[in-house]
Amino acid sequence: MKIGPYQLSNNLVLAPMAGITDRPYRNLCKQFGAGLAVSEMVASNPALRQHKRTLLKADHSGETGLRAVQILGTSPVQMADAAQFNEQRGAQIIDINMGCPAKKVCSVAAGSALLRDEDLVKGILDSVVEAVNIPVSLKIRTGWDKDNRNAVNIAKIAEQSGIAALTVHGRTRACAFKGEAEYETIKQVKQAVAIPVIANGDIDSVEKAQYVLSYTGADAIMMGRAAQGRPWFFEEIQHFITTGERMLQADLAKIQGTLQQHLEELYQFYGDLNGVRIARKHIGWYFDHLGSLPAQVKSKIYQTDSPAVQLSLVSSAFELFDNTMPLTHANTAF
Repeated sequence: MKIGPYQLSNNLVLAPMAGITDRPYRNLCKQFGAGLAVSEMVASNPALRQHKRTLLKADHSGETGLRAVQILGTSPVQMADAAQFNEQRGAQIIDINMGCPAKKVCSVAAGSALLRDEDLVKGILDSVVEAVNIPVSLKIRTGWDKDNRNAVNIAKIAEQSGIAALTVHGRTRACAFKGEAEYETIKQVKQAVAIPVIANGDIDSVEKAQYVLSYTGADAIMMGRAAQGRPWFFEEIQHFITTGERMLQADLAKIQGTLQQHLEELYQFYGDLNGVRIARKHIGWYFDHLGSLPAQVKSKIYQTDSPAVQLSLVSSAFELFDNTMPLTHANTAF
């Protein structure tokens, strides 16, 4: 699949996820076969631009592969300015967020709340596309609620505005992340426009990945929650699509090695204290695929503020599992 002049290595995309898809995680998913990894959303508000957290979100130093940055906002002028700012900082693709269902985002009419105002959607898309010399993509939901699915209309507006690729999450804003994603609307979008369409929502197995690609006719698929603590999910999907066979599941050594690499890169990127704290949720997701840990082990891992101690405790935790045990991809609580 191509986005503007850029040919992706495959049609597997890591979804932008707030507080998760930082540079260490994006690089790791690309290492395991993601053809594209989009940054967590960056607010277009210029007052936040020099905030340390915002600068980290837009930090591409040493990033492998294409650098795609997602921006969020409601003002065509601010969004165009934010796009230019991120282009200057090294972004090769700008992605516009019109899909986030979070209340704090929709309460200011941003994210998927924009889908209610098609004129404003057009204003933002026109302004951003005109402001930069790099491809602009767009992520949306199927509509505001089940009675107002306007994804096809938005897709046509996007195509007319010069959007280079469109991602559609198979839920409305009202659905948030509840219930099951539906793919019929994505199929309709794909049939309505000529630009590349990326299908997103509930792709949590290699079989589901193949099904969604086949059913919707989408050019690519995007995975988010299913890749948490499981960056090798992309190579599993690619192997299944290519061969029709499942890869051997990741064993303890692969999980432990990947987690150690991830933790070390988090410490380096955020610094010791913030790195340890941000690592806690990732550690939980990795262990989700192994089973539950004793409460005292979890408590020690979560309470330490030392990188060395955290690494040591995580290493010791792997000794509690048998390398011959079958691994699970169930979302059991950590």
